[in-house]
Amino acid sequence: MAATPKKKRTAARILAVGAGLATVGALVAALPAGASGTKGGGNHGRYVDVQLLSFNDLHGNLEPPTGSAGRLTRLKEDGTTETLNDVGGVEYLATHLRQARQGNRYSVTAAAGDMIGASPLVSGLFHDEPTIEALNKLKLDVSSVGNHEFDEGARELARIQNGGCHPTAGCFEKGKRFRGADFPYLAANVTNEKSGKPLLDPYFVWERNGVKIGFIGVTLEGTANIVSAEGIKGLKFGDEVETINKYAKVLERKGVKSIVALLHEGGLPASGAYNYDCDSPGPGNGISGPIVDIAKNVSPQVDALVTGHTHQAYACTIPDPAGKPRTVTSAASFGRLYTDTTLTYDRRTKDIVRTAVASANHVVTRDVPKAADMTRLITRWNALAAPIASRPVGFISADIDNPLDATAYEKPLGNLIADAQLEGMAPADKGGAQLALMNPGGVRAPLVHKASGAEGDGVVTYGEAYTVQPFTNMMTAVDLTGAQLITTLQQQVSGANQAAPKILQISKGLTYTLDMTKTGADRIVVSSVKLNGEAIDPSKTYRVAMNEFLAGGGDGFAVLKEHKNKLVGASDLDLFTAYLAAHSTATAPLAPPATGRITVVK
Repeated sequence: MAATPKKKRTAARILAVGAGLATVGALVAALPAGASGTKGGGNHGRYVDVQLLSFNDLHGNLEPPTGSAGRLTRLKEDGTTETLNDVGGVEYLATHLRQARQGNRYSVTAAAGDMIGASPLVSGLFHDEPTIEALNKLKLDVSSVGNHEFDEGARELARIQNGGCHPTAGCFEKGKRFRGADFPYLAANVTNEKSGKPLLDPYFVWERNGVKIGFIGVTLEGTANIVSAEGIKGLKFGDEVETINKYAKVLERKGVKSIVALLHEGGLPASGAYNYDCDSPGPGNGISGPIVDIAKNVSPQVDALVTGHTHQAYACTIPDPAGKPRTVTSAASFGRLYTDTTLTYDRRTKDIVRTAVASANHVVTRDVPKAADMTRLITRWNALAAPIASRPVGFISADIDNPLDATAYEKPLGNLIADAQLEGMAPADKGGAQLALMNPGGVRAPLVHKASGAEGDGVVTYGEAYTVQPFTNMMTAVDLTGAQLITTLQQQVSGANQAAPKILQISKGLTYTLDMTKTGADRIVVSSVKLNGEAIDPSKTYRVAMNEFLAGGGDGFAVLKEHKNKLVGASDLDLFTAYLAAHSTATAPLAPPATGRITVVK
């Protein structure tokens, strides 16, 4: 079989905001040569099994994630659960994917967004160039964008796609120019507000020996509410269902009848176990969240949905508008899982035989050989980061956890960070803050007591602190009335956050009761909201510390945009490392803070 020609690079797949936005035509690329059998007698049989490997929400986790970020829960046959420790890491993910492809002539690899952004230091320090390099080596064929692909704005996303040195940091390696992503990023529902044209390719067609599968990529419609407004000026984020259905028709007209949607929005299965059967019909079982309504309304022309954003694991079927079951998958986060889906392609109809679709999540265990090319990549970038990453900034006596469980509303590390922000912004000349609020999505990893390198157990390095707080958001102190503060707490569980609550991490002294037996704003027991034991006075003004993201109304907290008298302070990372330095030594390490600020009624 002839070697596959190198995919042609698209010179201007994306144009930055300000320079004008244009739609670029769909790309067609051949998969690198493989070896596999097919149904129905080889290449000339009627039915062909196409292997779809997928993952989501990698967030630049090249090195094996640690603590709770490197764990999974598995459901055992007797109905009990067990914890799987030490999973994930791109060296192992690469090996698992390469092994999975063996024996499959038709194999395509796709992702559902947030490949970059909120990344550990080895990638984040270099504006995620290392992660894109790794994904190129992984032979990723296509990805939708997620909200975190917009963390540094549309111009930086243009560079990530097309290559080139960073506009301010320059080239990180002497004599090397960043080549950009070899795979197309898709964003069908991200358009220019004036022209209506997509920022990126809306779809991509994968083709092998006449077998064609179209991929439509979208991010969640609410992206504008959870990224910095400055970087997405002039862009509109459209309805996911309308956009997918629009481009499904476009693909059909082009003769592409087998279609997969890559969607950076997801759901919440009833169990946190990665192998939970979310098709179970029992009461309280199944899956909830935004993906359910989306899947029920996406056109039956779409054969499968690969999803993300919620960092949950599932391989479910949700009925399409015609009432027929359709596969919907998500592979948790941080490269701890990948999904293997078999799509049976009918050469006669050029469509997927939906009744034959099979899908399962697989654990990225660390009992396989490391991929040598990924080890070399990590070693090379770590050497560049080492002078900054290895500097000690504090000491801890035990793991300070950041549970990934969606129902773990108050987290020890969230309390620590909120306390650090309050302490840093409390002095009169720093803002005079009386309390601090921290968005849960801004806490990206736990602090782990076990040494990650040669620093010794209990030592927190700058690199580890950066992994926890990678956004470098500037901190603010603002005026809020007591009424606005109570509304803020209510917006955690109502409006845009009703289906998937976003519980703010709060500083010591602020307490309240969260009653999850109720619905919407009623989940906040208003009479229980107190600061240092005193009930919040709706008419009184309070000084509140929060990052710029929250102060701009991010994560659905619209009331926070009504703040007054804003004072900008240091970055969240600077306050975090300063707190660690002030409150810990080698002989008196910092202990995990107690929880109990939020009383939860279930």
